Amino acid sequence: MTCIALRRWLLRCVSLRLGFVVALCAVQVALAESPRVFRCGNVYTNQPIPHQNCKPLTGGNVTVIEGTQVQTSVTPTAIGSTVAPSTTATASAYKVESQAQRQRDVQASVLLQTELQKAQARHAELLRLWNNGEPERQADEQRQPQKYQERVTQLRIALQRSEADVAGLQRELARLPVTPVGTTPP
Repeated sequence: MTCIALRRWLLRCVSLRLGFVVALCAVQVALAESPRVFRCGNVYTNQPIPHQNCKPLTGGNVTVIEGTQVQTSVTPTAIGSTVAPSTTATASAYKVESQAQRQRDVQASVLLQTELQKAQARHAELLRLWNNGEPERQADEQRQPQKYQERVTQLRIALQRSEADVAGLQRELARLPVTPVGTTPP
């Protein structure tokens, strides 16, 4: 190796080492600039709370997304200033008159009775098709017993669902206040 080649080689090594040192310093500066994050219970903070069990988090960056805040409605007054509504004012806004509530109950009862009649009709039809657990075989099911078994299984499931629907509608009707039959809401 000649003296000139040796000099070039040394310059390359020094420049590579210098680049490595600069990169290492940049990484250390970046790490030093990122603040430490502590977890104190369910709270994440940069400043640990003295009397709580705060643990520093290591690893990747922590992203905290703020939750939504409930906005209180403010009602304007005649003067132009604003007053926050009181709890009794907001509670009374949701109250319904007894006559209107009775009308709603009657409407709900009529609707539930109609749905119950439809569900009972569907249930009766499924019971007729079920034929005490032995539905009539269709033409293609004579040669393919697997199709028959699938249809029997589907009928059983539909029958169970229908029974649950009828029972649920009956429960809902039982929850409504009793209104005399044949009366109309005032």
